[in-house]
Amino acid sequence: MVAIPRLVIAAPASGCGKTTVACGLMAALRARGLAVSGHKVGPDYIDPGYHALATGRPPRNLDPFLCGEDLIAPLFLHGAAGAQVAVVEGVMGLFDGADLAQGGLGGWVPPGSGGSGGSPPRADTGFGSTAHVARLLGAPVVLVVDAARAGRSVAALVAGFAGFDPRTHLDGVILNRVASDRHERLLREALTETGLPVYGAIRRTEPIATPSRHLGLIPAAEREVTAAAAIDRMGALIAGSCDLDALLALARRAPAVTGRPWEPPATPDATRPAPVVAVAVGPAFTFGYTEQTELLEAAGSRVARFDPLRDENLPAGTAGLILGGGFPEMHAAALSANERLRGRVAALARRGAPVAAECAGLLYLARTLDERPMCGVLDVRATMTPKLTLGYRHAVAVTDSVLARTGDVVRGHEFHRTMTVPTQDARGDRPAWRFGSGELEGHVTGTGSGIASYLHTHWAGYPAAAARFTAACGVAADVTS
Repeated sequence: MVAIPRLVIAAPASGCGKTTVACGLMAALRARGLAVSGHKVGPDYIDPGYHALATGRPPRNLDPFLCGEDLIAPLFLHGAAGAQVAVVEGVMGLFDGADLAQGGLGGWVPPGSGGSGGSPPRADTGFGSTAHVARLLGAPVVLVVDAARAGRSVAALVAGFAGFDPRTHLDGVILNRVASDRHERLLREALTETGLPVYGAIRRTEPIATPSRHLGLIPAAEREVTAAAAIDRMGALIAGSCDLDALLALARRAPAVTGRPWEPPATPDATRPAPVVAVAVGPAFTFGYTEQTELLEAAGSRVARFDPLRDENLPAGTAGLILGGGFPEMHAAALSANERLRGRVAALARRGAPVAAECAGLLYLARTLDERPMCGVLDVRATMTPKLTLGYRHAVAVTDSVLARTGDVVRGHEFHRTMTVPTQDARGDRPAWRFGSGELEGHVTGTGSGIASYLHTHWAGYPAAAARFTAACGVAADVTS
């Protein structure tokens, strides 16, 4: 059992201000000299980028669907190691979870059988919700309530949330967008009837600059200077509006977390030098889970990062390539203009080196993206569309690849507004996955050395991927040495 003070910042719905409160609280506590660990419920990549700015630590996600319930506390303990307090930002409304009836539950694979481990999700519409993760962590929950257009009715809303699910204990409230002293007094008086403490009242102010676009907030990595300034403003706002001492006291009342911290399984091949795995980063490739790199390194890879917008060459000695998610559509002109790197990527793939691409990586490997030339590894053309594709996916591998064997089961999610169509001269790559709906998705190239898909996965839920990819990179390095 490990004692880590912790809080979950939740809200009745999206748009109530929980990201501002969570990031501001992280920054304010860090400004007090505390080591703060930031965590995000769910699969979102963007909010954790702001957490990293606020805390100075790698961002962490906690997603029961992607990783299994049994890994939530261990992943939390791993991510919060060395921290004096942890702040967990919720997702959507407190009780909003995955619609498992639409997720395709068939084919759950138990631990040790090659697929996603942990206990199978139960038929619970709150599965994966903020409340669910708070229960798994035994963490106090503070509800951020947008009070801009309400008075005493706020108390009814809070009372409803407090009594909705007896398994979830609500520990207090932070009021957001309060208009005046009188408004604050009215709200506090009404909330006394709920018996819940009010930990802060944030006045209605000019919005802190956190611009959005078609998939949510613009990632912090695309606006580092202005994002850092926004975090500073959030920290000052929360420090001036909330009772930090009381919030810390609440966090310290959380019971010790049972279990042991997660550790990536160490499976290096001592007979081979560590293969170099190039991982794309930078403004166009901002989507990735911290544990992926940790798993690759534990498996024996040497991870080398590069920025496809700026670097003209792959890292020296590259034996394998990982292209994660992000927003290449916003940087298509610059990616296309880096013709030298595009040629290097295409040559690497033609040699049969292991290549794994998710979403943005799929677009980068396409023949074109919005009519601009890309790497041409895949015989598809990619375009932006008005349609948002979003949701969890249950997937079964239908082709052997550098990430999975045929029949392996994984859980992932899609999050994009693009589509791909085959070119007229397409060679007909084999599909990578079959979703629970029956849809075939993704591309496996060559003899399985390349895989590209819209499916985002969290490798902590499928650690065999890192070992399999590293082993393939080791073989590729031997061939080219």
